Amino acid sequence: MRVLSVVSGPSGVVQVAPVARALAATGAVEHAVIHTGRHDDHRLAATCADLELPAVRYHLEVGAGSLGVQAGLMLQRLDPALTELQPDVVLAYGDDDAATVAALATGALGIRFGHIEAGLRRGAAAGGDAMSALVADRLADVLFAPSRDAVAALKGEGVAEERIQFVGSVRIDALRWALERSTARAATGCIVARLQDSSSEVTAALGELGRLVPVVTAPDAYRERVGLVAGAALVITDSDDLQEETSYLGVPCITLQSDTDHPATCQHGTNRLVAAGRNTLLAAADRALSRRPPARPLIERWDGRAAERIARVLCEGVDFPAEQESIAAAPRGRRAMALPQMA
Repeated sequence: MRVLSVVSGPSGVVQVAPVARALAATGAVEHAVIHTGRHDDHRLAATCADLELPAVRYHLEVGAGSLGVQAGLMLQRLDPALTELQPDVVLAYGDDDAATVAALATGALGIRFGHIEAGLRRGAAAGGDAMSALVADRLADVLFAPSRDAVAALKGEGVAEERIQFVGSVRIDALRWALERSTARAATGCIVARLQDSSSEVTAALGELGRLVPVVTAPDAYRERVGLVAGAALVITDSDDLQEETSYLGVPCITLQSDTDHPATCQHGTNRLVAAGRNTLLAAADRALSRRPPARPLIERWDGRAAERIARVLCEGVDFPAEQESIAAAPRGRRAMALPQMA
């Protein structure tokens, strides 16, 4: 079997790495990765090396430009690559517009398409990345859902149950793999900030927090970041990065957004959505630092085996349906356990 993964940045590499390992372990799959070229090639190569993923074999070299221009170039350049490579299955990841392009290109050529991280929805949003996720999910032959809320969203949109595979989160697979290999020393008790944009109020709040607890900036290097976050007292972010990872680790996370497409991290994990203001951030940080629960949350099928399940679906035809019992009936927490020691 020949499987092709389409990614467009370092975040996609984090997701594809455990899938690549699981497919290789079958001994029956030829797997290659196509990079759209929308993001910095240097960071992409560094992330591949950090996760011990073989170098990306094909580059579409789309480069910078408007969303419409980038999507058009991706589609134009992906089509002949698919015709040449003749994959049995194409996989795309998350809500990036590369997933939409992959869905359109495979549909036109009659190639089976799988969407990993399917069903994640950000409230009632209908534009940008939310629209990309919707289109990819509508066109996918098989939808790999990371959480029960994602399964519910897909079913609520009329997706047939037989197309949905409840496999868990590949991000947690990558996290567990990195924790076992991280050589970074965890800065126990620090506050880790990973922000794309920071207002003057947020900057002021971080300055005040820094007088009480060390505040450090999360690095781009994945393994180093994982080692840092694992020992953090609190993580503050304004993007989707780290919401799943902190929930798995039991580290409180403050997300400076009004909504999230990872609702399981708020419902059953440690993530809290907070308005991006000085007073709201300081109050939320105080609560998080003073009321950290002694047990790490348990979120269904976030067990490091999501990529293995994906490989079994593709190679063996195994089904992983979402059972009828509610996630609320599952254990709500687990005893805190020692994480791998950082050298």
